[in-house]
Amino acid sequence: MAGAEAPGFYSEAILLLGGAVVAAPLFKRLGLGTVLGYLAAGTVIGPILGLFSDAESILQVAELGVVMLLFVIGLELKPQRLWSMRRVIFGLGAAQVGITGLVLAGLGLVLGGLSPSAALVVGFGLALSSTAFALQILEERGEMSRAHGQKSFAILLFQDMAIVPLLAIIPLLAPGGADAAEMSATGFALAIGAVAVLIASGRYLLNPLFRVIGNTGAREAMIATALFVVMASAMLMQVVGLSMALGAFIAGVMLAESSYRHELEADIEPFRGLLLGLFFMAIGMSLDLAVLAGNWLVIVLAVPLLMIVKAAIIYGLGRAFGSPPDVAVRTALVLPQGGEFGFVMFSSAVALGIFDGQTASILIAIVTLSMALTPISVALAPFLIGEEKPEEMEEDFDGADRGADVLMIGFSRFGQIASQILLSGGSDVTIIDHSADRVRAAQRFGFRIYFGDGTRKEVLEAAGIRSAKIVAVTTQKKEITDRIVELVQREYPEARLFVRSYDRAHTLELRAANIEYELRETFESGLVFGARTLQALGVSEDLATQIRDDVRKRDEERLRIQAVDGIYAGGHMLHTQPVSPEPLTKPTREAKIINTERTDASAEQEPAENR
Repeated sequence: MAGAEAPGFYSEAILLLGGAVVAAPLFKRLGLGTVLGYLAAGTVIGPILGLFSDAESILQVAELGVVMLLFVIGLELKPQRLWSMRRVIFGLGAAQVGITGLVLAGLGLVLGGLSPSAALVVGFGLALSSTAFALQILEERGEMSRAHGQKSFAILLFQDMAIVPLLAIIPLLAPGGADAAEMSATGFALAIGAVAVLIASGRYLLNPLFRVIGNTGAREAMIATALFVVMASAMLMQVVGLSMALGAFIAGVMLAESSYRHELEADIEPFRGLLLGLFFMAIGMSLDLAVLAGNWLVIVLAVPLLMIVKAAIIYGLGRAFGSPPDVAVRTALVLPQGGEFGFVMFSSAVALGIFDGQTASILIAIVTLSMALTPISVALAPFLIGEEKPEEMEEDFDGADRGADVLMIGFSRFGQIASQILLSGGSDVTIIDHSADRVRAAQRFGFRIYFGDGTRKEVLEAAGIRSAKIVAVTTQKKEITDRIVELVQREYPEARLFVRSYDRAHTLELRAANIEYELRETFESGLVFGARTLQALGVSEDLATQIRDDVRKRDEERLRIQAVDGIYAGGHMLHTQPVSPEPLTKPTREAKIINTERTDASAEQEPAENR
């Protein structure tokens, strides 16, 4: 193989990855966002330099990024939360699609000279915004959980659902379209059946499947299973004519209350980010410079007109549905662009003879440029309405985990006892553990526990570590505890760490690492056990308590000495057999106990590791 020419696939992959490596950080540094960077990279690689000509093949693969994005969004949106948003989804979302589609169709009829059928396809095709662009921008800016972020998401979700009837209507608008009515009705029935199958599978099959895979401990198998679920659900929807993204979203919602949701999100996230970047680059590569040059005046006038009309309608509807002015403006500035589903509708219209390919090319150029201008429209918000007010924050999609007081990693016996104290005190606790059996058993007792590997940053992010007030590491194995502590201190230096230590030496290591609080797993239980044994031997409860507290105090002093002088220092602080000189009178039992404060320096010390 030495000296052989590299296959075209590898050359293209290196070209695309190189463009992403250069453009995304550069545009992010300039404050323009990675989406615009990917678009620019695709435009340079494709239309300008001509290094890549088959953008369509890349786009087909890259659309999986949109699919995975909707799956992750679904994971964060529990069914009850989705139900609580029904007014916004089916009210505001339906009104946006209907009114915007009719208005744009009217403009196409009057200003563009289109036929009624073509005007309807163009109007409703342009009424759909870009799920990939809008959600990526909201996530980059950390605004998914804000009021305008949720309004935008609700509209986009309805648009994803609306693509089904819209695609079914296009054949009816074509010449001889009346013959397609029966076929459309059959397709609609199949679509409803496919959704029902997906919901039933998500409810009854997926959790047992992930439990079986989780018990194997094979991480690569869990990743493969996650990808299989996303792609299979998307493919099922596509087969019956629905949106692939909608299928993935439904699968995500069905797993939103699963114990495996954080692990799934962590597994999918790298693929989602990479494929979304590829999707935006493919959009940039699909720009036809010849169409732009030949119809530049039409495009230059149509793009701002489209964005202004859509933004005005969304703002008006937002105010009509009770949104404050700031929220309505921000929602309008996020969704003024055309979307990727418009490409599908325009291609279908050309195939059915509703309008020609030249018109479709102009429309695709308009949609693509409107996408490219979206980051700029979003950036205009502070100039139009000032900084966003704190009261515009709304609860996160999942409604609980992201704002938990304590993120507990590991649910062994130590963690189970500690969590009972926390929950009894009214604190919210999110627990992750890497044992599928332990997760299942804990759920029977009502604990909110999720399957996940605490040594992975992606899992900690999905579990809400950034908003947790305290991170409690209660894992059983010392080496696992150390890996988690090191990860948290490196990636989240502001996190407050409370850690279960394995033994005395481990305690000293954790203190040297500046952990806020640590506790040996058997120390306090040993103190309680010893004090209770003293009481059984006839010592009063008060005296037993005093002795227990004295031992705790001496142990703490000894730890401070050992932190400086080593593990075997501080031996004189240990309680050993008391010195017993012949007393003039026989001492009482309590006197003998008090004499334990005396120390025989020559007494043999118990190994420090056992204390």
